[in-house]
Amino acid sequence: MKFKLYSSEGCHLCEQALALCIPHIDTSELNIVDIVEDEALVSQFGIHIPVLERCSDNKMLYWPFNDSQISELNS
Repeated sequence: MKFKLYSSEGCHLCEQALALCIPHIDTSELNIVDIVEDEALVSQFGIHIPVLERCSDNKMLYWPFNDSQISELNS
C-alpha cells in the first residue's frame, strides 16, 4: 500500500475524504484504517480524522484537505 486513510465507520468527513482521494489514488494503493480497532490510533488521530498518510515517508494530510493537496502528495 502506498497510502493510508485513517478514518472511522460512520464518519461523514471520512466518507468525503475517501471520495476526494479516489480520483487521485488507485484504490489498490489505499488502505483504509478504522482507528476504532486500535487504542493507540484513537489516541493519535481521534480528533483529527480523516488523515491521509503517504507510507513512503509518513507525510500526512489532516482534514480538511483538498484535491490539489492529494495530487501533490501523490506526485
